[in-house]
Amino acid sequence: MRKHVPPVHQIELRIDKLSELFNSMDPTPFHHCDLDRDAQEYLESWAMEFPSDSHFRIIVHMEQMPDQDPTPLVAEAIHNFFDYKTTITKRQLGLLLREGRVSLLIGLAFLLLCLLGADLLSGNVGNTFLRVLRESLIIGGWVAMWRPLQIFLYEWWPSVRHGRIYRNLAKALVHVTPATPK
Repeated sequence: MRKHVPPVHQIELRIDKLSELFNSMDPTPFHHCDLDRDAQEYLESWAMEFPSDSHFRIIVHMEQMPDQDPTPLVAEAIHNFFDYKTTITKRQLGLLLREGRVSLLIGLAFLLLCLLGADLLSGNVGNTFLRVLRESLIIGGWVAMWRPLQIFLYEWWPSVRHGRIYRNLAKALVHVTPATPK
């Protein structure tokens, strides 16, 4: 039986000099600093085009190559940055799921109260106002379940996908090459 091997996708980035890859407002050393917002968005947007189990090869084409090979520095910076993004995404997912659990408890309690109130009003079927109030309680109770259902059915999937993409970008093979003339 053959094991599924995730595809390796190549993302190419063209910059003039090494400093363009990093956020100039970040005072930390290069290998620990944030990537430039444009470079980060470019890498992420390309990576999001592929399946979440994809592996990546990042080729950075640099116009002005430094004297020493910048590949280890660039690779470490990209890996550190996307490791950090993976951690942040996991934390946000945990907070979202906690919010979902709290919303679910609140929604269920409110639904229960609304259904109990509607049952108390069910004996007065002849009174139009009480029938409208009864139906409103039932609808209101189910509407209270909207947020927890939204979280548990739809909202957590994108976070998981982003986390997988960030994790795979953090493990990407990175190469820096001199740019060829356009």
